[in-house]
Amino acid sequence: MGKAIALVTGASRGIGRGIALCLAEHGYDIAAVATSADPNNPEKGLYEVKARVEERGQRCLPIAGDISQRADHAKIIQAALDEYGSVDVLVNNAGVAPKQRLDILETTEESYDRVLGINLRGPFFLTQAVANQMIKQAQAGVRFRPVIVFITSISADTASPNRAEYCISKAGLSMVAQNFAVRLAPHGINVYEIRPGIIATDMTAAVKEKYDKLIAEGLLLQNRWGTPEDVGKAVAALAKGYLDYATGAVIEVGGGFGVKRL
Repeated sequence: MGKAIALVTGASRGIGRGIALCLAEHGYDIAAVATSADPNNPEKGLYEVKARVEERGQRCLPIAGDISQRADHAKIIQAALDEYGSVDVLVNNAGVAPKQRLDILETTEESYDRVLGINLRGPFFLTQAVANQMIKQAQAGVRFRPVIVFITSISADTASPNRAEYCISKAGLSMVAQNFAVRLAPHGINVYEIRPGIIATDMTAAVKEKYDKLIAEGLLLQNRWGTPEDVGKAVAALAKGYLDYATGAVIEVGGGFGVKRL
């Protein structure tokens, strides 16, 4: 039996990079997806991730594809199948923040459509396609029990009216995860949702001062920023089957952000 294959979207940096490297540490070969893959740039992007995965003794296939474009979904999946023969784990991580944070009374249609197209519509239809592939694999005889993980955000149930479109996209993606969990359970495919909190990435760099202050004032039970590796560890636990009897689970990786306190 070969190694299990994990397809990770948005894998070139940030949380996606952390997930890809953590899964590699746990023995997974990686199909790493991002909007671009430049073999001439080994210092940054998918080929840097490829080098780090290979240092961990696993294979990595960089795949250029735009999750918001349905035409790219079949190309992404076929590339993974051509290289590895299966997709055993899907991690829907790719996502964007609004280019400009605007009050909800000023949110533009352009920003709304862009954010929801990448964060919600894209993962919905990519998962649909991958799920059908996983069902075929199951019917042919499962090598590894398939797992699908959606990376949403604490913004799935926490309002931020200066980036409402982002919150809406993550709340919608949370319900996508629930629906796929229900639909795929009869096929033995577990589906999970992970909600990262305040994670140190390029996306949060622009608001570092704001979150530094909130964390210092006690916003979180664990008084630190989260890291991409924190999220990667949670994904690895799900992929490895450590929460095998918990399909549909929603797991916050946010330092205790969601704990209600008086």
